[in-house]
Amino acid sequence: MRTTTVGDVTLLLPDLDPEDLDQVSDLSDGDVRDGLVDGVSWRGEQLAEQSIRGCRITGADLGEVSWEAGALYGCEIAGTDLSGATFTGISIERCSVTGTRFTGTRFIDVRLKDVLFDSCRFDYATLNRVSVAGSVAFTNCTLGHGSWSSCRLSGVALRSCDLSDLELESCRLDGADLRGSRLHHLRTPLDNLHGVVLGEDQLSDLTRLAVETLRIVVQAEV
Repeated sequence: MRTTTVGDVTLLLPDLDPEDLDQVSDLSDGDVRDGLVDGVSWRGEQLAEQSIRGCRITGADLGEVSWEAGALYGCEIAGTDLSGATFTGISIERCSVTGTRFTGTRFIDVRLKDVLFDSCRFDYATLNRVSVAGSVAFTNCTLGHGSWSSCRLSGVALRSCDLSDLELESCRLDGADLRGSRLHHLRTPLDNLHGVVLGEDQLSDLTRLAVETLRIVVQAEV
């Protein structure tokens, strides 16, 4: 395992050696462990109560996968398509995810711990009742036009992300680090931003959001 730091968040992540992994091409009914999953297509597969552990997944097509009540643990995922997938009641822990597409993906009752999402696309993704149980960071991710509801994301790092037209409803983000992220057109009641950390350069976006949310009329003096 290795550690990395994003802002004030320190994450414990896997450090896999491809030479120690066995090539995996087929998705069996059992758990997948210590596998090298390169360029496979498991599009539309149905997974229930399965675990994927200690695997490196690169260039794979996992679009429209449906995964319920399982675990993703100690994995590295890079350049993979997970668009249109549905994750329900799974745990994602000690994982590094880079350059991966989650367009239109749905996360329902998902638990995150020590997970780094770097340069990923979550546009039009839905997060419902997602919670963090440890360090979690999103860096350089596109989160636009998504919908997050009833999520518990205290202390999460959302650094240098595009939050344009992201809709937040009944979310808890206290202590979340949003420095460097674009807040323009973020759609949320102000109480969802209670206790977040911003940079001085983001105050104009926050002011604009407050004016729009409170329907304040700004007029020139006569």
